Amino acid sequence: MPINSLSKKERLFRAIKREKVDRPPCICPGGMMNMIIEDIMDITEVEWPEAHKDPKMMAKLTMGVCENGGFENFGVPFCMTVEAESMGAVVGLGTKINEPRVIEYPINSVTEWKKLKELDLTKGRTKVVLDAIEILKSESSGIPIIANLVGPVSTASSLMEPVDYYKELRRKPKEAHEFMEFVTENLIGFAKAQIQAGADILAISDPSGTGEILGPKLFKEFAAPYLNKIVNSVKEDAPGGTIIHICGKLKSVYGILNSLDSDAISFDSIASVREVANNVNNKAIMGNVSTLALEKSSPDIIKNLAKGCIKSGVDILSPACGIGPRTKLENIQSMVEVAKESTSENIVLKSS
Repeated sequence: MPINSLSKKERLFRAIKREKVDRPPCICPGGMMNMIIEDIMDITEVEWPEAHKDPKMMAKLTMGVCENGGFENFGVPFCMTVEAESMGAVVGLGTKINEPRVIEYPINSVTEWKKLKELDLTKGRTKVVLDAIEILKSESSGIPIIANLVGPVSTASSLMEPVDYYKELRRKPKEAHEFMEFVTENLIGFAKAQIQAGADILAISDPSGTGEILGPKLFKEFAAPYLNKIVNSVKEDAPGGTIIHICGKLKSVYGILNSLDSDAISFDSIASVREVANNVNNKAIMGNVSTLALEKSSPDIIKNLAKGCIKSGVDILSPACGIGPRTKLENIQSMVEVAKESTSENIVLKSS
């Protein structure tokens, strides 16, 4: 198909695979990288926290973003607690302007991982997500559907006190790896189920599994292998490819990032697009408009930031992290406008 007549789905598929496109897509995956704002809740008359528990409401909210000049994709859920809840954590679902969060951990040590529940795809919010994806599939009409998964380190540190978890990676590595294997296998099951339900792309966000928090040695040992295990489990089934989002400073782990098997790498605003593009040479570059600016600044400032991202080499324009619910729709629309105004001549093409 000629690149000047690409659908939103075709454009994103090509951009993720670093193939030629007419312009960068502008997306926000969902999950930890939440796209839902108060303006969209008001327009659709669907609100949090109810939408976290109802597949029709969940689907309507993410469709509302795209239908009102927002991001060029659908993506569910809107938080990073679904997996941990299914495995035994107690979650508070928050309010209209506050996302769900874990309020009680099911275990106290990596040695207790056998006490955890297997992630259940037949009930609870995991089932809500799968049903929402099926609804979105029936309504997608050329819009890419992004499945979302909380990364293995972030899931593990949502099942026990994070400070204790990080300490035990060093003190009890054998049991920590057993714990990580259990978590990863459960995440793989949820990832595959989302793809089977109709999602095109898998995005894995691991904000607690950063080189900045773990250090290069533990990142290489406890983050990268388990991320790759998930990615490689769905590579044959996810038609649009895979995205990994890593928070924090990346300088200490550039070499390890190149060893990740995802098609695209996403990162937050503390990292330089140009520096990432120069150091990560085997992936599409996705990012990285500041979410603080999106919430607090004007559309003109957002346009300048978005233009800077494209000029610096992003293949896919996106927010740097999850968007605050108080972010104005006009600021999101301004990002999309910049992407639509860009041409292939603006895009830094990288060889495959």
